[in-house]
Amino acid sequence: MKSILSRLFALVLIWIVGVTSLTGCSFGSKGSLSGDYRQDTLAIVNGLRNAIELPDDSPAKASAQEQTKQIIYEYASRYRRDKSVSNLSSYTTIRTALNALAGHYSSYPNRPIPKKLKARLEQELKQVEGALRRNN
Repeated sequence: MKSILSRLFALVLIWIVGVTSLTGCSFGSKGSLSGDYRQDTLAIVNGLRNAIELPDDSPAKASAQEQTKQIIYEYASRYRRDKSVSNLSSYTTIRTALNALAGHYSSYPNRPIPKKLKARLEQELKQVEGALRRNN
């Protein structure tokens, strides 16, 4: 029964990732950032949470990891030199989270994300959302 439930869960996650990719709500494709910092950052936060929450034995895990790396690079290249956002606390915090996750994916591509790193990323993502609510 557990095996059936985990497979069903994996299929649902794959379906969600596929549907959101087709509708443009996901962050997996090139040029997917809109240029609106607040909207892009919230999309990144939601996408990172989805990628981090995927079970390690999910068939979509490798694809989600590749998409996450791509969006990290795209986000960094779009906003790195933007003076209007570079001093915002939401930007510095999201960059810290992105760097930590990118570092893990680069150093340990075949290992699951450690619980300690997941907890830290979740805390930083909450801080980003709070800063965006304060327009900071």
